[in-house]
Amino acid sequence: MAENDDLASLEESFKKFAIYGDTKATGQEMNGKNWAKVCKECKVIDGKTITSTDVDIVFSKVKAKTARVINYEEFKKALEELAAKKYKGKSKEEAFEAISQLIAGKEPTNVGVTKATSAKTVERLTDPSKYTGSHKERFDETGKGRGKSGRETMVENTGYVGAYKNAGTYDAKVKK
Repeated sequence: MAENDDLASLEESFKKFAIYGDTKATGQEMNGKNWAKVCKECKVIDGKTITSTDVDIVFSKVKAKTARVINYEEFKKALEELAAKKYKGKSKEEAFEAISQLIAGKEPTNVGVTKATSAKTVERLTDPSKYTGSHKERFDETGKGRGKSGRETMVENTGYVGAYKNAGTYDAKVKK
């Protein structure tokens, strides 16, 4: 029973890593980049017995000749190959179980994602009430952006030059 839970958990981790970073992914196939990410984040790569080169070689071995992705069955074969190399003293089953424990239940982390800061040094740069010149034109009094009208000069087809002071007075003069 515990073995079934581990395999279900392993398959769930496979699906999570398979869709990571690809909006079109279905979770049925994993590319080489995500395979390397699984091995790196789940500490399969230790730098001594298993390196990133070993991971890439195993990926190339288990995938079909012209394919660029592996499915879940090929994923398990790849883990078996890495397990045999990582845990040399154990039997194949024990080694596969040990490497499955490393991956089961894990999901990809977003390393290096920039967080929004609200430090005093940044606050003055992001406060639109302190903007001057042409940048001031892009925001209204509340600090909300004006969108396209704030970025581009909107053409008014009134027939007058942009800063003409007596705009709209021609009709009043002519009618007299």
